Amino acid sequence: MEKKVITRRDFLKAGAGIAIGGLFLEREDKPAKKDVKERVVLIRDRNVFSSKNNFDKKIVQRMLDEAVMGLTGISEPLKAWKEIIRSDDTVGIKSNEWAYLPTPQEVEGAIIKRVMEVGVPAEKIAVGDRRVLRNNVFQSSTALINVRPLRTHHWSGIGGCIKNYIMFTPTPFMIHPDSCAELGSIWHYPIVKGKTRLNILLAFRPLFHGIGPHHYSESYVWDYKGILVGFKPATLDAIGVEIIQRKRREFFGEEKPLYVPPKHVFVAGSKYGLGETGLSKIEIEKLGWQEGILI
Repeated sequence: MEKKVITRRDFLKAGAGIAIGGLFLEREDKPAKKDVKERVVLIRDRNVFSSKNNFDKKIVQRMLDEAVMGLTGISEPLKAWKEIIRSDDTVGIKSNEWAYLPTPQEVEGAIIKRVMEVGVPAEKIAVGDRRVLRNNVFQSSTALINVRPLRTHHWSGIGGCIKNYIMFTPTPFMIHPDSCAELGSIWHYPIVKGKTRLNILLAFRPLFHGIGPHHYSESYVWDYKGILVGFKPATLDAIGVEIIQRKRREFFGEEKPLYVPPKHVFVAGSKYGLGETGLSKIEIEKLGWQEGILI
């Protein structure tokens, strides 16, 4: 069910940029400078789950804040968020509603909290997934925050930041051929082009193996307890692919490539300018819990 515009009451129940010269505007499709590595931040916390299927809200907020501070280089949470979002923005938070691994409400609440503290009024914030094309806030948005869990995917190899924008096309099935290779093209549609201020790839309990369109098994998820943040979606997804591949190798005891190659990630980088995808060209800042980091 589509989430509606966030009200102040919703915000309270949830517990819940721009730099000079527009430093962080339109970051997702601007070409990287030569010899400058694309930066991402990976943060993990072994205590992020308060129980098997529940999150500690305070730890989620702290993880997200520390990741944004690491990405922007600013040591105070609200000031760091003000480098991403400005008070006069209209903000769409592109979430994911897949039943087995949805974007957690605790993460959505943490983002809403900071966006409102920046000064964006509740009526200019919306969280949505499958009905974003019918959502007035997304239609008039000036800024997007892209957030979803990492998992394998039957049609595209992995579900990550790039794939999360498929709901911005009225005909998602048209993107399915050739392992969804052209997913990156959606990022150049007028409704989203140049608007994405922050990409957040959630790796709390990634799904690293699946067979069939909607396959999910507890046997193939693990408690990685991490969050990846960055400006370029293809860069984050390339790290996600590597983490999943390394987990598959560890779990199966041999090389076990994904059944569907995540071709769209590398096409998005090379053809659509959505970030570096070669590991040698990516700088990963690793924060927090390091055991079993795989990358």
